[in-house]
Amino acid sequence: MEDLDFLKKETFSPEEYKKMVKVFQENDNPTGWFDKIYQSANGDYKEVFWADLEPSPYLTSWLKEEKVTKENKTAIVIGCGVGDDAEALSSFGFEVTAFDISPTAINLCKKRFPNSKVTYIVADLFDYPKDWFESFDVVYECNTIQVLPDQYRKKARKAMSSLLAKDGYILVSCRSREEGTMLDIIPLPLSKSEMDEFVTLDKLTEVSFLAYDDTQEPPVPHFFGIYKK
Repeated sequence: MEDLDFLKKETFSPEEYKKMVKVFQENDNPTGWFDKIYQSANGDYKEVFWADLEPSPYLTSWLKEEKVTKENKTAIVIGCGVGDDAEALSSFGFEVTAFDISPTAINLCKKRFPNSKVTYIVADLFDYPKDWFESFDVVYECNTIQVLPDQYRKKARKAMSSLLAKDGYILVSCRSREEGTMLDIIPLPLSKSEMDEFVTLDKLTEVSFLAYDDTQEPPVPHFFGIYKK
């Protein structure tokens, strides 16, 4: 692996973050850098640079529509970060499992929400516990696929879909791009054809699909797709 002395620093600039991701991807270790980001927060969840510190408004809006009304309903949050989306699902009555490959992220969640009902756990999407297979009424994915390269994006999508119980929903939030563009960007936003693979390859039904721009300057295009098994 090339010189990564900058990883010894306590914080990372945006360019150092992108360089780090690129190097790990090129060495076929696409998730090996995640914990570094959370470690750089030095125990303060507010210092995780990509954390919004509030649940997705699109997730919250969907939850208010009460799409899942069964008793003992379950949800899983993929790459839960510092816990906002997991806590939102819990507040709407779901039994929530929230996992991240970063032990530091999970520690931040437990410290931030000491009385939470959410089960926060360190786990790997590519090697998750066997009893999770087809076990969740809601799977929530936000910005995980976009930080992965090449075949790992497809592998992640397939693993996410495999978590769905019968009649379950997967909610997918991500940055978006036009087909064939931005191929050297980190993170690499998803194209519509990649999103469509939840339907064409995983055989889910598209319930709704939203393309929108966020409130940044300049605005950043996003997708929010909902699929049902």
